[in-house]
Amino acid sequence: MRRLLMILMVLLGVGHGPVVAQQTFTIPEGHFLALSYHDVRDDLVPGRDPDPYAVSTRRLAEWFDWMQRHGWQPVSFQQIVDAHEGRQPLPGNAVLLTFDDGLASVYSHVFPLLQAYGYPALVALQTGWLETVWAGQDVTYNPETFAAAAVDGAALDPLPPGTVEYNEAPLGAEGFLSLSELREMQASGLVEFASHSHDLHRGILANPQGNMQPAAITRQYDPDKLRYEDHAAFRQRILQDLKTSSASLEAMVGIAPRAIVWPYGAHSAEVDALASQAGMPWSITLGATPINDPAERRIARLLITGDPRPIEIARRVRPASETRRWAPQPERVIHVDLDYVYDPDPEQTNRNLGMLLDRIQRMQVRTVYLQAFADPNGDGNADALYFPNRHLPVRADLFNRVAWQLRTRAGVRVYAWMPLLAFDLPDTDLHAELSVQRPGPDGNPVPSDRDYRRLSPFLPRSVEIVGEIYADLGRAASGIAGILIHDDAYLAEDEDLAACLEEARWPGTDRSLPHCALAAHEKTQALIDFGAVVIERLRYFVNDPDDFRTARNLYARVILDPEAEARFAQSLPAFVDAYDEVAIMAMPWLDGTDLAPEVWLAQLADAVEQQVGGFDEVVFELQARDWRGEGRWLEATLLRDWMEQLVRRGVMNFGYYPDDFLRDQPEFGPTFEGISLNAFPHRR
Repeated sequence: MRRLLMILMVLLGVGHGPVVAQQTFTIPEGHFLALSYHDVRDDLVPGRDPDPYAVSTRRLAEWFDWMQRHGWQPVSFQQIVDAHEGRQPLPGNAVLLTFDDGLASVYSHVFPLLQAYGYPALVALQTGWLETVWAGQDVTYNPETFAAAAVDGAALDPLPPGTVEYNEAPLGAEGFLSLSELREMQASGLVEFASHSHDLHRGILANPQGNMQPAAITRQYDPDKLRYEDHAAFRQRILQDLKTSSASLEAMVGIAPRAIVWPYGAHSAEVDALASQAGMPWSITLGATPINDPAERRIARLLITGDPRPIEIARRVRPASETRRWAPQPERVIHVDLDYVYDPDPEQTNRNLGMLLDRIQRMQVRTVYLQAFADPNGDGNADALYFPNRHLPVRADLFNRVAWQLRTRAGVRVYAWMPLLAFDLPDTDLHAELSVQRPGPDGNPVPSDRDYRRLSPFLPRSVEIVGEIYADLGRAASGIAGILIHDDAYLAEDEDLAACLEEARWPGTDRSLPHCALAAHEKTQALIDFGAVVIERLRYFVNDPDDFRTARNLYARVILDPEAEARFAQSLPAFVDAYDEVAIMAMPWLDGTDLAPEVWLAQLADAVEQQVGGFDEVVFELQARDWRGEGRWLEATLLRDWMEQLVRRGVMNFGYYPDDFLRDQPEFGPTFEGISLNAFPHRR
């Protein structure tokens, strides 16, 4: 080890002082970058190594040298805590180095570099693995033994160990840190240890179809009892694991951890709260934007893969000037009906799913809006749902299965497409009682059952029911990336007289309405606020709540005719402020226009740009089917032409609905030419 240290110091010129070059990349003042490393090896073969998360010793040394030369300053976890509590601000270009899993290379390859540069690090230990491979070793913390171990590296070498499965292969004590090494690193003052859980670094059965998903956020399915782990059992399992890990780590090094590094980065607000209850208020995850504010106790890290060069790491850091909520890549969406996947025959359902996955992979889009409710008669109302819930029938427990397969096999982000109000409650009397109301023939309020049969957003019981449905979706499918609110979220000019009822309240509050003759903009805001309340119920259970995105369907008529807000209680500027994405129903023949489609699309794009100043936060959803008459499918060449027209106009975020992947509608070839990011505008 010492020889390795000396060689590296000679190769890298350590000891000659920092050489600060002109900086190309900077970390925002007062913030810090967090990086996630795993194994570090000398024999790594870039591009061909079976472990994509491993880095070579040389590359890690180059990164340390790059930071020194460019004035990037690794900071200890204690410095982040101090900044959080207002004691001491972070230095400029602060970086938190973390190493997961407690592998042996942290001591043999990483620790010498930390010592050479004086860089601190946070090391996450999966205590269940260590206890298994140490096989009966006494890990009771004793201050006198601890001090001796810090001097004599061989004092507490483990007994012959067992093995654990790591990267799909058995790994014993030789692959992990020993107790003496832990204590030596702890005594150095350069390393702090965090929990990586006790037994959550694995997948568990997540649905009847057999998908294995992260143990920390998944309600485990019991195939013998044909049911899921209930809410109390899930919370108890997670809390007990975290308490066990904390106690084990304290026994190892004498200090209980104050941070949980979630396996796979899988976490939710729910399990973050449980970790805090177990004494670990800091939750450390993975994220596409690894620049963190120490004011927050949730830390997102950049996962280091592919043995990158220093400049490649630096380029993945989002510039401080990037303030837009929208991702920089153009958005391409296919809006999918789960009704097309479902079949009463499970074997046929699997075949249908295979065809969907193949089509989405070939289309090379970024996002799928996936139906989570059942609507077999096509009227837009949710007769049943595709996930276990407390209020509606379950047509099939299918949503989590399809969403997970799309995410892991097709590599797309999946948004759950859900109604906001149009849920057909089995209790018809309760549904009528909670319905949006309009004047009847005699002027008295009656349920408004035109088009969508909606629950009133002004009745607290509606908020409770829809909120519970959304929460159940989060529990059932925690891996979704976002939510798309269906176009049922509207109120016509003569709706909603339910606001005049004595029990009516402003959505999500205990506040009575000052009057019930609500103006159009008040109805618009009420629908936004209702959505915000129920989406928060969902967000509490989803993986990575900070990156969870919200989208909302919007009728094009509202954009082309601003006075139409009175007829729909919808507004493009208000929706852009409230949601991450506004999915505009850019469907000329659904809108009923007499204009040529290309003229209508041009006018729509002009109106969007005029009202919100650009296209970054809108998605143009084109129609692939003409629902007039027999509902014929459009020629795919026409759909492609519309897409290319939008690109020429400067619109880069678009998609289409519907998609019949079973019958190749719209036809793949022209549709791919229009929607693929690898084709137009470079194709011609």
